[in-house]
Amino acid sequence: MSELAYERIKNNLETLGMRNTLTIIDNYLEQAIHEKRNIVDILDHIFTEEAKSKKSRAVENQIKMSGFPYKKTLDMFDFDFQPSINREQIMELATMRFVENKENVVFLGTPGVGKTHLAVALGMIAAEHRYSTYYINCHNLITQLNKAHYENRLQERLKNFAKYKVLIIDEIGYLPMDIQGANLFFQLIAKRYERNTTIFTSNKAFSAWNEVFSDITIKKALGY
Repeated sequence: MSELAYERIKNNLETLGMRNTLTIIDNYLEQAIHEKRNIVDILDHIFTEEAKSKKSRAVENQIKMSGFPYKKTLDMFDFDFQPSINREQIMELATMRFVENKENVVFLGTPGVGKTHLAVALGMIAAEHRYSTYYINCHNLITQLNKAHYENRLQERLKNFAKYKVLIIDEIGYLPMDIQGANLFFQLIAKRYERNTTIFTSNKAFSAWNEVFSDITIKKALGY
């Protein structure tokens, strides 16, 4: 192969954004020529590795944009330490069928049982499946919605939160919520209900959620 052709290949790879191929091309071509591989095998290997690299970068970017407070996986969760949690049920959720069915998931329990860990772990899987995913603390969510309300941008903000295939709302009930906050929360959930999936975590029993939201109708909006 001429040096001019080789440089042209590298320039074209850079223009096409084939970063992985640009990184491996020197060593791989030398090895392929030495082993007398045919052009089909060479192209198959190059395109396969480039596709893997692009998918990996896309997943990493999705995870970065999801706002997770940390990276937690199901493999990192100690089910033996929390025997009250049904491992099979969690593994079923990990299939993401609940996302396809646009179902909601609620994790309830006292602080320290791993609610946020499980919610984030499922969110990580959703991101890996290329579902648009976003994590937010409930207090921060209400603060943002209140701010948008006073700035006459509420519908725009609701639309933004409603668009995610998977929205994780963490720590419901940890801080009190006034009637306006509950109403704004209700509007968001109503926009998402049966359209996209929402994962909730709370330290309050579900029977006490009417107190959290100042209005029992919020439970109906969640589909319970």
